[in-house]
Amino acid sequence: MFRRHPILSVLTLLYLAGVAWITLGPQPQVASKGSIVMQVLRILWEHPATDWITYSGVEFTANIAMFVPIGLFFLLLFGRSRWWVAMGVPFLMTLSIETAQIWIPGRVSDIRDVISNTIGAVVGVLLGLVITAPRARRDREAAHIASARATAHRASLTER
Repeated sequence: MFRRHPILSVLTLLYLAGVAWITLGPQPQVASKGSIVMQVLRILWEHPATDWITYSGVEFTANIAMFVPIGLFFLLLFGRSRWWVAMGVPFLMTLSIETAQIWIPGRVSDIRDVISNTIGAVVGVLLGLVITAPRARRDREAAHIASARATAHRASLTER
């Protein structure tokens, strides 16, 4: 995996390090009154078309978005045939993160994070499957043609 895709492997490890820092580091004060997130939410709450947006919804969506690249990277690293690994590993990572957060002061462990992160990884894997489908189709067709040629060649050798 690392030898086949060294650049993708490094990018994946850097991204995972960033996720670890965000999820296991000190709790950011994004919900404080002066934070950018809360300022944007206050602006959105002033308009009837967007007053339904909540901090909890933004947080849930951000957790999904954070794990989409993880699902995509893992699919590309493990391969299309191991799509289930690319979904399972992020789920186990999230369980580990949420378990660790129990003992980190200021952090809150929440089952909604497990759900949102897993949804994000699944979306990333599905996105990866869609993106890689044309190449997979071409590879299957090329393998089928090569197999047919090899069979025809063996048949011609047997007839001689």
